[in-house]
Amino acid sequence: MADEMRTKLDYEAISKTLIDNLHLRIKPVAVKFAKSEDAIPENVPEIEEAARHCQMVVSAGKEDKIFYAKPDKHLCAGGAWALGLKELTPTLQSGEFYYKLGKFDTWAACSRTISSIPRIKNPVGDEPVTYASLYAPLDKTPFDPHVVVVIAQPIALLKFAQSSLYHTGGRIYSEFSGIQSVCADACAQPYMTGNSNVSLGCDGSRKFSGIDDDLMVMGIPVEKLDELATALPIITGAAGSKK
Repeated sequence: MADEMRTKLDYEAISKTLIDNLHLRIKPVAVKFAKSEDAIPENVPEIEEAARHCQMVVSAGKEDKIFYAKPDKHLCAGGAWALGLKELTPTLQSGEFYYKLGKFDTWAACSRTISSIPRIKNPVGDEPVTYASLYAPLDKTPFDPHVVVVIAQPIALLKFAQSSLYHTGGRIYSEFSGIQSVCADACAQPYMTGNSNVSLGCDGSRKFSGIDDDLMVMGIPVEKLDELATALPIITGAAGSKK
């Protein structure tokens, strides 16, 4: 199978650790960005109806669904662009799209925001680089993910932040702009940087995918997953940790 990890992780055990220690209402979701058809396991079906990336993530986490989606199955142009599936549409590039939604005072302000949004890039050009996106609940994933998305209450993400600092200390730096949270903030950013990222969510993901208002979003690159899961029970069980 192309594009698999050399390091083998027990995704089922890690998922249980995350759910048990953080009391998650939605399972952690494995997300992969396949560069070719060969990177899709034979037993993973294509999604039947087109949807937004955020809807696909929630569907995998809430309904235990496992599937892949090629560009034509992605309804959100901004999300598909951030994930490297489609080119940026003219209305997004100019700033017109979000300006008409009332999110910015000027088209220029919107354009500045779009230009700073993290995305999965083609290193040799502007053409889309992702063949398809794959989704599965982490405990049942038949593929090695690139990113694991966690949708949780702020207290849970606090424990994640503390777990990420358990071995080395330091500070947490997150990036978001109130738009494209599940696609750009929680998937493209961790994929491109190798660092976890926390987002407050966005209107689109809350409206279309049903992410409750008391939940936030976090994306974890798979390379950091085992380290975080190992530290998490220590952090939640520490004497100074809020129970």
